Amino acid sequence: MKSKITLFAFVLLFLSCKRELPPPEIKSFYKEVITPDDRKVITPQEAKTYHVDTEYQYEYRTGNSGHYEYNYDVKGVNTKGDSVYGNINVEGKYGAGILLFDTINDIEINTEWIDYGKLKATDKTGNEYYLKVE
Repeated sequence: MKSKITLFAFVLLFLSCKRELPPPEIKSFYKEVITPDDRKVITPQEAKTYHVDTEYQYEYRTGNSGHYEYNYDVKGVNTKGDSVYGNINVEGKYGAGILLFDTINDIEINTEWIDYGKLKATDKTGNEYYLKVE
């Protein structure tokens, strides 16, 4: 009887010590983050779903329903009130792109929708820009 109790206690102890496995890593066809370089080249995969529609403000879109990536021309101002313009790619709420200048080097930006047709952008040094899609 004592050995049965010991065996039962051992089985309970063994079953109560569960080793937690890490969650599986899920690989997705879609990029997790848009980068400024995304707007420079359309990949062969994106070319298969390339779409232009003149009724909408985007220049073109790629991808499939629920995972569209849109390309926009934008213009706006920096926090000093200077005019800026550029081109961005956006998927969902966030995106990235380039602001173009005649007198200084182009600036890479990350964007976030703040209202319909309006975005807030930030460059690598923390400067902010307020943009509208054209």
